[in-house]
Amino acid sequence: MTCIDRRDLGLLLLRLSTGGVLAAHGAQKLFGWFGGGGIEGTGQAMEAMGYAPGEASARAAGLAEAGGGTLLALGLATPAAGAAAAGAMAGAAAVHVPNGFFAMNGGYEHAASLGLAAAGLAVAGPGRLSLDHLMGHAVNRGWMVPIALGTTAAVTAVVVGVRNDRVRRAREGKQETLFEE
Repeated sequence: MTCIDRRDLGLLLLRLSTGGVLAAHGAQKLFGWFGGGGIEGTGQAMEAMGYAPGEASARAAGLAEAGGGTLLALGLATPAAGAAAAGAMAGAAAVHVPNGFFAMNGGYEHAASLGLAAAGLAVAGPGRLSLDHLMGHAVNRGWMVPIALGTTAAVTAVVVGVRNDRVRRAREGKQETLFEE
């Protein structure tokens, strides 16, 4: 029998706290739990924040948070789970950047902290107290980390870039249509 070391215990605590918070936020978006808006309410909020179409954006963010958070908490498919959650948090942080860093001023502090913790878990791995370890790391291979994080970074950059352009155009009072050239 192997002894559990403090690194494994620390990773478990980090996975449970980060994953739990992310899963709860995702459940707000997807199901309206914990005072959330569900798909419809979150979709309207996403549209107002510049993410369109709103309901599709709400589903994507909700799935990345709830799914990524749950998988992180379980320590399953850790590279993909961490990357998905980090991407969702980058999208959230983009909304809060104009308010500065601190959450008390509406800043991006909370989203950045969750996103960096999720990315850190994707890189570090889940530890031995995880489903990944129990399953022989079948969905937690070293080569998966750069692919998951790189793919998520590219997709997130496009989504946030389109959102930022949409917000900029709205501020300038310009009308836009989908696929405008």
